[in-house]
Amino acid sequence: MRDQEPATDAAERRLSTKETAELLGVKPETVYAYVSRGQLSSRREPGGRGSTFDPQEVEALARRNRREANGTSSSGGELSVRTRITLIDKDRYYFRGVDATELAARHTYEEVAEWLWTGHLRPGVTFSAPHASVAVARRAVDALPEHTGSTDRLRAAATAAAAADPLRFDLSEEAVLGTARMLIPTLVTALPPVLPGHRDRGPLAHRLWARLSGRPADEASLRALDTALALLVDHDLAASTLAVRIAASARAHAYAAVSAGLGVIEGPLHGAASGLAHRLLLEVLDRGAAGPVIADELREGRRIPGLGHRLYRGEDPRARALFTLLEGIPHAAPALAAARDIVTTTARHAALHANVDLALAVLSTSCGMPSTAGETIFAVARTAGWIAHALEEYGERPLRMRPSGHYVGPRPPQPLPQALPG
Repeated sequence: MRDQEPATDAAERRLSTKETAELLGVKPETVYAYVSRGQLSSRREPGGRGSTFDPQEVEALARRNRREANGTSSSGGELSVRTRITLIDKDRYYFRGVDATELAARHTYEEVAEWLWTGHLRPGVTFSAPHASVAVARRAVDALPEHTGSTDRLRAAATAAAAADPLRFDLSEEAVLGTARMLIPTLVTALPPVLPGHRDRGPLAHRLWARLSGRPADEASLRALDTALALLVDHDLAASTLAVRIAASARAHAYAAVSAGLGVIEGPLHGAASGLAHRLLLEVLDRGAAGPVIADELREGRRIPGLGHRLYRGEDPRARALFTLLEGIPHAAPALAAARDIVTTTARHAALHANVDLALAVLSTSCGMPSTAGETIFAVARTAGWIAHALEEYGERPLRMRPSGHYVGPRPPQPLPQALPG
């Protein structure tokens, strides 16, 4: 049996696609679907003709699949956290029991955030920040190197705003909500504007637009941006949200909890994934067809960004809602056509659907935004969800987010290590 093979053999020898498919009990096409979803990583060996896979990673996925088949795991993870915030079920997702896409279609980002935090709608609510908070955050952001990314700027702004708030350690619901309503507009306003002559007023989406695009915004584009923010407010226990809950479990204040989320969101399999989809979309637009671009990606053993999601069998409902809005924007038509070409071309070898990263890429490319725009939108939007999870965690037993390690190192007692020769 494979379990009894020496660890050194498993580490040295990688698996072929056929061996991986046999171990997982799936077709070879499904193996590449796992790669596209980020559930497996592949590598092409020098001189090799196909992709190879890490045996330990494959066996971990096989164990996870068996647990899911036996009903012993939720969404592929071993940690389960009770929450009243978001439910993902049958290719739909809900905020406090209400269809999230319908909420986003009818309400602004700020209104959806209030619903997530309190269970009450506040029609017409807008978030504003005191001048002192914005000023200190801007100074911190302006001091960063010119090449600094948007998430770095948001992290610096959050840290500066925290340092300027002597009451940040008050974890009462009222205090945390006050922090949230101030922190989110502070993060946005601290980012350097690229639209000349813009005045920071009105809904948050208007202020964010001026930080993402140098083009004047039309109502349809602003509506698409605001809806994207509302759709992305929360998505259950994503990696960044789990980091926030761990920080809140240790009773870190709201600014620190948000900073924990921002630290995780930069990963290419999380918030930064939309940037990869943006660049892919630009290349398809430049070359005129998705076929040669997808072929290059597959030849290099890379996953196709913007496709597939481990929580949805069909199309990501966030992508579907955003695509519907973008169809009403004439200048988005070329990018939408390119996105459909990507999906159709990739479907020839793997049944993958568009996810929200591809929809964000259509929004950013068609509105003259940089490749990092999707990551910025994601981070700003998700801050509201992180606050909701932090509030929920503050009501739980402290330090409960403490899993036990499964030690697999050398068994003690071991001799004291010897110093390496000088």
